Amino acid sequence: MVDTSKRLLMGRIGAAHGIKGEVRIQSFTEEPLALKDYGPLATNRPGLVIEIESARATTNVLVARLKGVSDRNAAEKLNGVELYVDRDRLPPPDADDDFYHADLIGLEARLSDGTVLGQVTAIPNFGASDLLEVRDARSGDTYLYPFTRAPPNHRGAERAGEQFGEQRDDVRGKAQSGSSSPGSASTGASITR
Repeated sequence: MVDTSKRLLMGRIGAAHGIKGEVRIQSFTEEPLALKDYGPLATNRPGLVIEIESARATTNVLVARLKGVSDRNAAEKLNGVELYVDRDRLPPPDADDDFYHADLIGLEARLSDGTVLGQVTAIPNFGASDLLEVRDARSGDTYLYPFTRAPPNHRGAERAGEQFGEQRDDVRGKAQSGSSSPGSASTGASITR
């Protein structure tokens, strides 16, 4: 497996598209077509570098022609390949409250009263919006919190806390570190280094 710790996941190649070697790519950049502007992209396969020759946006994916891929068989072999860019190739954040999602991984999430919720382990998006996945250091359990600029409705967190014998009644705050991700947002819980 390739070490991706200093790289950011920018996209994932999906199924082949047509018979001429095009592929579908799920782009994780704020502007999906911007993925092709990053030049050669590292991958999670040792020795494989991907360069996008051309791309067009569809409803939910990019359809791209890749350098060196000219038929459907070659395109099918790339299904599931993750596309990375080195962190230092990305532009600095535009504003103080912008950040890259990867910069939040490993930071502490806290309630507005300073209570530590745990450590940010991931920022998944299941279609509705970004979420913070926070691992509780005491129990090892993970919890999902809304990841928005506005304070979230905290009733769900209250119920989850009561169910597990904990009181988590105020899951409000603002990110205190960082920079804007290809899908930027701030957090319902405070994030601290």
